Amino acid sequence: MSLISRLARPLALLALLVPTLPATAADPSDLLPVEQAFVLDAQAKPDGIGLHWKIADGYYLYRHRISVEAQGGGFAAGTLQLPDGDKHVDEFFGPVETYRKQLDALLPGKASTAGQVTLKVRYQGCADAGLCYPPQTRTVQVAVPAAATPGAGTGLGLPLGGATAGSGSSLLGTPAAVPGATDAAPLPEAQAFAFEAIADGGNQLLLRFTPAKGYYLYRDRTQLALHGAEGLSLGAPRWPPGKAHRDEHFGEVTVYFDQVEVPVPVIRDRAEAAKATLEVTFQGCQTDGICYPPMTRQVALALPAGTVTPPEARAVALAAPVALEAGTPNPAPTAPAPAEVPRSTPPPDVLARADQGAGGMSGWLLALVAALLGGLILNVMPCVLPVLSLKALSLAESGRGRARAGALAYTAGVLLSFLLVGGVALALRATGQALGWGFQLQQPLVTGALAYLMFAVGLSLSGVFAVGYGLAGVGRGLSERGGLSGDFFTGVLAVVVASPCTAPFMGSALTFAFAAPVPVALAVFALLGLGLALPFLLIGLVPALAARLPRPGAWMDTLKQVLAFPMYLTAVWMLWVLGKQRGIDAVGLALVGLVVLALGLWAFQRVRFQTAPLRRGVAVVVLIASLVPLVLLHRLPAASAPATTAAADGVETYSPQRLDALRKQGKVVFVDMTADWCVTCKANEKAVLSGDEFKQAMQSAGAVLMRGDWTNVDPQITAFLQAHKAVGVPLYVVFPKSGGEGEVLPTVLTTPMVRDALQRASAR
Repeated sequence: MSLISRLARPLALLALLVPTLPATAADPSDLLPVEQAFVLDAQAKPDGIGLHWKIADGYYLYRHRISVEAQGGGFAAGTLQLPDGDKHVDEFFGPVETYRKQLDALLPGKASTAGQVTLKVRYQGCADAGLCYPPQTRTVQVAVPAAATPGAGTGLGLPLGGATAGSGSSLLGTPAAVPGATDAAPLPEAQAFAFEAIADGGNQLLLRFTPAKGYYLYRDRTQLALHGAEGLSLGAPRWPPGKAHRDEHFGEVTVYFDQVEVPVPVIRDRAEAAKATLEVTFQGCQTDGICYPPMTRQVALALPAGTVTPPEARAVALAAPVALEAGTPNPAPTAPAPAEVPRSTPPPDVLARADQGAGGMSGWLLALVAALLGGLILNVMPCVLPVLSLKALSLAESGRGRARAGALAYTAGVLLSFLLVGGVALALRATGQALGWGFQLQQPLVTGALAYLMFAVGLSLSGVFAVGYGLAGVGRGLSERGGLSGDFFTGVLAVVVASPCTAPFMGSALTFAFAAPVPVALAVFALLGLGLALPFLLIGLVPALAARLPRPGAWMDTLKQVLAFPMYLTAVWMLWVLGKQRGIDAVGLALVGLVVLALGLWAFQRVRFQTAPLRRGVAVVVLIASLVPLVLLHRLPAASAPATTAAADGVETYSPQRLDALRKQGKVVFVDMTADWCVTCKANEKAVLSGDEFKQAMQSAGAVLMRGDWTNVDPQITAFLQAHKAVGVPLYVVFPKSGGEGEVLPTVLTTPMVRDALQRASAR
């Protein structure tokens, strides 16, 4: 069997999650109607109700997609009994079993009284030709005797397809709820779905989708790309109102049964006319028939000259508008509806209207205030406290006279570092890299370098060497210039170690920053830095606060040595993260490097004031040699995680396919996106997610805990974060059992908050 055929089997379900998969070459018109491909019969048996499928040649059923529900007739049903099927590994479902030719199943049970039992039978199958049918639901009635025994009458099942309104199948529910139903053989995709596109001026495209009668198009399974025109890109399509339907497996979907015209804004970096190729991928289905795999069409376009898109309008053009009420005119590309924003961010009417005069200005101001508060809260986060202790010691040791200069130097280091980290992240995201806050800590080289740095600062505080005092901001005996340099780099260090911590307001501000125009985004990063530096800035600039600083004395040496130990603990934490990233070999390699580093610093301190160039040269060589293990870290393979299915602790490893499978089973799913270097994640796990109340709430909701580890780069987790507009971890999403969108929880969790979210998901 070809790889293409294997890939195409489950497309009727999973292509909704994999919209970029290429369409197969199978001709839908060659497929049998689903009732002929899988002929179902049911009849009473002495020990229950038997079900029989006659499966046409070239077709098969999935075992895990078969279920039966019995209603009425006083029939007490047991668990459906299915024989073993043919085993193989499916590209999307993983290990599966399938049935060919025929299938006999038994629903065990007995009826308390004679009468009619209504069976709701669900199943799904595919054709070897390369297309899958949507999940089928058949309602059939079976006459059963009371307390059926051997020799009793059997009672044949009624003919399929006519007894109840629930018979038939559709991705959108029962046929009575879906307009345009047809029993005709499926059309080739080019006839079933026509597509056209034209340039509607220089700053907008107009797309036209035309489903044939009896076919429908999914709104949210469409992707657009513009190729061959440098400096031109596409904004979010402006879909008109569609028809909302409740889907049995995928929740609420929006579809179009008739021709639909969709304006798409063109974002321009240059105004000149250009030629381009529009590539569109979309998906649709035949009502009561097959679902087509994603279809890709290409249209050559000649775009006339247009106007360059202003920076403040770019984020708005990229934002998908919320659903419009029926009859509402489609908005122009210059004034789209506000984007949907996660629950953990400020209200969308504040953040998303950057182009609406005073409303846009208030949105920016709110984001800047949130950034300032988020940076301020970082001062009490555990990952930042060790470095802030160094700054506090620096102020106390330097005395009141230098407080202002030291505070300004520290603030400069914090601001420039925040701007640098934010600018790099924005630049990489603009080039298509999927990055979020804290991305640098996913690199073992950065983690190892931080361990080196914390260890060196600790050695400096312990008195092993004196050169590094300036780095820690406690430069006793150094010149004024050296002290200010130390304050500056203490600010840099504070920003670097702040990355694993995410304050509540900081998460909201970062969400806004990664979607806002670059100048606004950089202002957000600057305010985050100002918030972090604000306590020390106030001490330096307010004489009354500076006067409260203690006078330098002998107690400073003791305090300085005590503060070395938080730095050693921070280095140990970095080594632990490194072990999670690259295994125990990486930890051993880094430990060797740290020992050599300590030797080099000790040796350099002993000869630094001697007129012995050779000895100083040897010390420098040892210091350089200590960096060799650090450089070698990136060559080590990633640490292999232990294979888990359903772990003993009930936690499942995140994957899009497994999440989809659990949701199709009607499970409430609590998704926890975390990382070993994320301090906020670990705090939530300790305070909430490992508690008995959380476990009881999960059990009451019948929920599954699914965890994604973002310690290392993981494109699937990054895609999940982006889909939920998260700029990093932690991210918590609770998916309801009945389908639909998940609820995004705040960054910092409480047990009542999580319990209420699980109850809502279970009730939906």
